[in-house]
Amino acid sequence: MQFILRSALFGLLLASIGAPTTAAFAADGDGAAESALSEFRAEREERAAVENRFFLKKERFEISPVFGYVPNNPFARRYVGGAVIGYHIDEILAASVSIGYAPDGGEGDLKPLVPVLLDRARNAQTGAGSSDAFQQPLDKIVLSFSAGVSWAPIYGKINLVGETVLNFDFYTFLGVGMVSKQNFVASYDENADVDAGEDFVLLQAEANEVRLAPAVGIGQNYFLNQTMALKLDARAFFWVDDVPNYDASAATENKRLYNNFTASVGLALFFPKMKPRLYDF
Repeated sequence: MQFILRSALFGLLLASIGAPTTAAFAADGDGAAESALSEFRAEREERAAVENRFFLKKERFEISPVFGYVPNNPFARRYVGGAVIGYHIDEILAASVSIGYAPDGGEGDLKPLVPVLLDRARNAQTGAGSSDAFQQPLDKIVLSFSAGVSWAPIYGKINLVGETVLNFDFYTFLGVGMVSKQNFVASYDENADVDAGEDFVLLQAEANEVRLAPAVGIGQNYFLNQTMALKLDARAFFWVDDVPNYDASAATENKRLYNNFTASVGLALFFPKMKPRLYDF
């Protein structure tokens, strides 16, 4: 009996000592749990997806010799050689400049449309006796320059026939620039012996003009290794100039918007060399 009483008293003593401690621990434990949970949730921020980029451009320079063609000049063939030079601030943004030069080949640059138009105009005006009044205006962009910002939001990979993975990026360009153009007028040469096969197109050069021209463009880089990439680039320059004047005896006062579009391909060289990759997969 004494053993039972002693055990009961001992249990009550433990309960009296442990009860406030347990309550306090429960209260403190709930507060600590809530605090830890709040800190855990606050630290869980949305992070950018990790991309296993084969090619890194950040803080690297780029020099890209390019060769292009102007497809939207209906009267003259224009082949352009030039370069794109840039500095990549990070993987998306870059500051770049471009320069293009297209040599003047004289009458050898003219497309077949020019003699066709002159011949039709002459035949239509023979009866009126004013065939010598018709002229076909045209221009040749000799030099172009642009400076601006490139934005490359897309980086992707192409699986070529299950054998090779080709990495690429897609970029847009926006900037300011200038174009230097040589103006010409083509007229029918009445002194040419057409029956003998002589060229009847008489090409006369007029003033050389420089126009400020905003520039926009798009392009892609296909990375061949960690130093070189195949570059596809397309840029358009816009400027305001006089409307075409087809009558040599008349003056023109109206203006219109023109653009010069150049599609080019080149080889981009990046330096300095990329830092060694920790993983290659």
